[in-house]
Amino acid sequence: MKQSNRAPRSQQRGLSFISLVLVAALIVSTMVVTAQVVPTGIEYVAAKKAIERAKAGSTVLEVQQIFDRAAAIDDISSISGKDLDIRKVGDKVVVGFAYTREIHLVGPAYLVMKYSAQTN
Repeated sequence: MKQSNRAPRSQQRGLSFISLVLVAALIVSTMVVTAQVVPTGIEYVAAKKAIERAKAGSTVLEVQQIFDRAAAIDDISSISGKDLDIRKVGDKVVVGFAYTREIHLVGPAYLVMKYSAQTN
C-alpha cells in the first residue's frame, strides 16, 4: 500500500472559493462606503474650524462673510454662511450649524449622516 502525503480532508484548513468571493465582496463594499463617508467627515471638521474663525465677527453679516471665505478655501459645499445659526449669548457670539448628508448605497438604501456643531 502506498501512503499519500496529503492530509485527510477533515484536517485541511482554508477558505472555499465561495467563502473567498463573499469575503472579498464584503471587503470591497466596505471600502467603497468608507471612501464616500471619509470626505463628508473631513468637510465636517473643516466646517467646525470655519465657525470657530467666524465667531470673531461682530455682526451677522460679518460672521457669514468670514464663514463663506473659509468655506471657499476649505471646499465646504454642504452649508453656507446663510445656513448658520448665529446668536449672541452675553458678550459672546455663538455660531452653530446642522445639516444632513445622504450617501446612496444600493436600490432604495441610503446612509444618512447628521452633522451639527456649535462654538462655545
